[in-house]
Amino acid sequence: MKGFILSFRSEFYKTRKTMAFWSSVLLPLLLCLLLFIGFYSKSDQISKEPGVMLWLQFSGAILGIMGTLILPMLIVFVAYSVNNIEHKADTWKTLFSLPISKLSVYGAKYFYAFFLIFVCLALFVLFTLGFGNLLSVVKPSLRFSEYHIEGVLTRVYFKLFLASLGILSIQFLLSLLFRDFLKPMGIGFICTISGDILAGNGWKYAYLFPYSHPFLAIQSLEQGKNAKPGPGGMPEIAVDFFTKDIGVSLAIALLVFVAGYFIVLKKSVK
Repeated sequence: MKGFILSFRSEFYKTRKTMAFWSSVLLPLLLCLLLFIGFYSKSDQISKEPGVMLWLQFSGAILGIMGTLILPMLIVFVAYSVNNIEHKADTWKTLFSLPISKLSVYGAKYFYAFFLIFVCLALFVLFTLGFGNLLSVVKPSLRFSEYHIEGVLTRVYFKLFLASLGILSIQFLLSLLFRDFLKPMGIGFICTISGDILAGNGWKYAYLFPYSHPFLAIQSLEQGKNAKPGPGGMPEIAVDFFTKDIGVSLAIALLVFVAGYFIVLKKSVK
């Protein structure tokens, strides 16, 4: 465990000034800020909307962009950036010659990429809620305060995080196999577009394709627009974590993680 913590800390110091680190922090802020400006500029047109619809439109716009394109491509970028440091400096052998187990080194790299994606999605939740509530303050006609979406939004983003783990493991493995960025990026981009097409057209086996999982995960919030009213008159939006796509995502994440370790194990002794 001590070796894992040392390796994880090392990954932080090596990447803290890179675009991979800062994109995970700044991307949520910039997207939510842009949407805040958009809603503020058209506040007169949407002032008659009930609070629940305002929240669904505001958070749904961000989730739609995230789940269909930005999150998968961010994963491609983060997974490659974590390993590119060693590729670029040709320090894999040096790294594995340290008195730290190879599993700790490999696991720390993977979980650091895991950590960056988690932080990015957590910040999306915080900034979405923050800017939404700020809109109700600066524009009282926008009745965001009528509905509390905190619980629903947190569950949707957590489901989105679980749905992304299969992609993360695959892209992390590709970034280990290829030194250049074009191959993992190209594969990731083509698979992302294919996944969106399969899920968007309602193919019944789309859950078997990991790059479809983020698209399927965000449908929980979309279904909220047609949800039945609860006891308080507000719609009750259910977010089911025990779906086939999440099960497949977690299974692929585990299998590919193990496969990647054995590949690294052989690579390190060359």
